[in-house]
Amino acid sequence: MSTVTERIIKAHLVSGKMALGEEIAIRIDQTLTQDATGTMACLEFEAMGAPRVRTELSVSYVDHNLLQTDYKNADDHRFLQSFAAGHGIYFSPPGNGICHQVHLEAFGVPGKTLLGSDSHTPTGGGLGMLAIGAGGLDVALAMAGQPFYLVMPEVVGVHLIGRLPDWVSAKDVILELLRRLTVKGGVGKILEYFGPGVQTLSVPDRATIANMGAELGATTSVFPSDAVTKSFLASQGRTAVYRSLRASNAEDFKEIIEVDLGSLTPKIACPSSPDKVRDVSDVEGTSVQQVAIGSCSNSSYRDLMIAAKILEGRKIHPQVSLEINPGSRQVLENVTIAGGLLSLIRAGARMHQSGCLGCIGMGQAPATNTVSLRTFPRNFPGRSGTKNDQVYLVSPETAAAAAIYGKITDPRRLGDYPKIRQPRHFVIENRQLQAPLDPGQSCEIIRGPNIQPFPKFTAIPETWEGQVFLKVGDNITTDHIMPAGSQILPLRSNIPAISRFVYQAVDPGFIARAEQSGEGAVVGGDNYGQGSSREHAALAPRYLGVRIKLAKSFARIHKANLINFGILPLVFENPQDYDRIQSGDRLLLPNLRQRLMAGDERLPLLVNGEECWVRLELSPRHRQIIAAGGLLNMPDGNSPK
Repeated sequence: MSTVTERIIKAHLVSGKMALGEEIAIRIDQTLTQDATGTMACLEFEAMGAPRVRTELSVSYVDHNLLQTDYKNADDHRFLQSFAAGHGIYFSPPGNGICHQVHLEAFGVPGKTLLGSDSHTPTGGGLGMLAIGAGGLDVALAMAGQPFYLVMPEVVGVHLIGRLPDWVSAKDVILELLRRLTVKGGVGKILEYFGPGVQTLSVPDRATIANMGAELGATTSVFPSDAVTKSFLASQGRTAVYRSLRASNAEDFKEIIEVDLGSLTPKIACPSSPDKVRDVSDVEGTSVQQVAIGSCSNSSYRDLMIAAKILEGRKIHPQVSLEINPGSRQVLENVTIAGGLLSLIRAGARMHQSGCLGCIGMGQAPATNTVSLRTFPRNFPGRSGTKNDQVYLVSPETAAAAAIYGKITDPRRLGDYPKIRQPRHFVIENRQLQAPLDPGQSCEIIRGPNIQPFPKFTAIPETWEGQVFLKVGDNITTDHIMPAGSQILPLRSNIPAISRFVYQAVDPGFIARAEQSGEGAVVGGDNYGQGSSREHAALAPRYLGVRIKLAKSFARIHKANLINFGILPLVFENPQDYDRIQSGDRLLLPNLRQRLMAGDERLPLLVNGEECWVRLELSPRHRQIIAAGGLLNMPDGNSPK
């Protein structure tokens, strides 16, 4: 028997062979976009000339750019609402919830494929979906009925045995994997969970683990669809969409990671990377000033109720600001019915609307030189909105313990562990979801002044020459390249404006050098471009003249985004050559276009006149896209215009 992953891929295979490392194309059943990436995805969809989406289901969520400090976000929300209505897309308005939580509740279907313009789209894997994060342009193509292209990953089995002990939860499972594998340990892989321990995990538990598989660099994470899945769908009134996907066996995997759930202890990811994981007991006593519970990885009914039960009858420490971000209106309503909201408020918590908020730097920035404990999936430097922040990633249990004591505390010190049961039937709150207009009905698309036309890019030249604009190190994130936060996120539909912030936190002089020097390159180390799916981390540098990215290795989504916008991703053949290149050096790629189209995998690169060799790891389709200057320069993504 093949793996669950392979069975889903086989059922959706459009082209290619399911052999490791081969490019394949799969049919996409569902898409999701969110407002930080969705506005650009809509503009890209519009540029293709497609009148209406051709997927089984597409949903546009507003969950990132929620602060309305001026007209920009509000204008984008109106644009997205009107665009969705007229193009066959469901619309989830501001405050309705985080895309991944709402999609689990209302739309996720076992065995289906889901492509989302958010790197945490793999959350759907907790429901037995093949859910993959991608750049907005890839999602726009899927909305238009085009297949999604990817390199066939290795399917790695994660064998779970045992049962989680008290005060240990799903967050600790994925933090343990991050401790073992690091933020690049999942690159080129899909993690599939199997074994008797899977049966002990609820769908929200599984979703938390699948969600943060993105921090491993994994293509996605997949759980089987079983009796637990059926029970969750029944609680949402959606039993009809249930499909059994029998779990895989050990012999189906070439590589297996063993995890004994019963042996796990409370974990914590220290600043400023999700893989800097230690036992909570090792860092106890550190003073804490902010605690935030929520985000797409831990904002379910279970997560908020465990915090409410822990805080019941208690008060938070006077130096702590406890922030609660529910995952959806449904979560908030059901927590309220169960009495959890009153417990949180009485304990001193600050209740916020359902959305991403502080996870994307949209408010909730911590004070200078203070510690913030968060149940969020990422703690990249400065992502919180505060320079030199000290953000730790923890479970809701560890977060609640810190809120009570005002310091990092092993939650096992709290005594008896509250038992939380999922309701057999949730009170369903889907009235805010807006269905699209029927085909043939007209709808005016409302555009604010911040929404600018998509820029046009030129084809690649025969021979390329340029300057190294910037050299950076290992594990550079998309936050380093294109920062998030309340100042920058509202500019997502305005490429000229948002380009003023490229590499701002890394090198404030980058933009001036790029503007003065014509086309150029950026040089990086290992795992360049890890983090979010934001295509602006490719699109904005391309707008400023970056044509070449040269690194030791690339993160999957960022590499795909580079290709989509005509930036050539080159890899050092000899990683030691990284040390030879410095910012300001002159680079020359002779006969580039000819070599690109001839299928050459090795290219000579002249650095200040001295030769070194780089590798061009691209499929024939990728080469055509690069030659054309980007995917939007190609009709139907097949051949250059």
